[in-house]
Amino acid sequence: MELRRRALGTAVGLTWGLSILLVTWWLLIWNSTGNTISKLGGLFWGYTYSWFGGIVGFVWGFIFGFIVGFLIALFYDIALKFFNKPKPVS
Repeated sequence: MELRRRALGTAVGLTWGLSILLVTWWLLIWNSTGNTISKLGGLFWGYTYSWFGGIVGFVWGFIFGFIVGFLIALFYDIALKFFNKPKPVS
């Protein structure tokens, strides 16, 4: 059974992006200093520990997660074809 690449990419991307968005906003609501999560600015261009930065983090998280999910499905399908070769009938 092959994996659908765009579907897995979308699922992983939404999960990753929403996680960054919700964690950023949750920490802002609780008036946290955000020392740890603000380090995402080094990974995602334009991300800051702010309300708008959470949206930027969502976009970058979705893009990054989509690529990771797509590649996981692609490599899974390649491995599936490699290891499930039909056996010759003797």
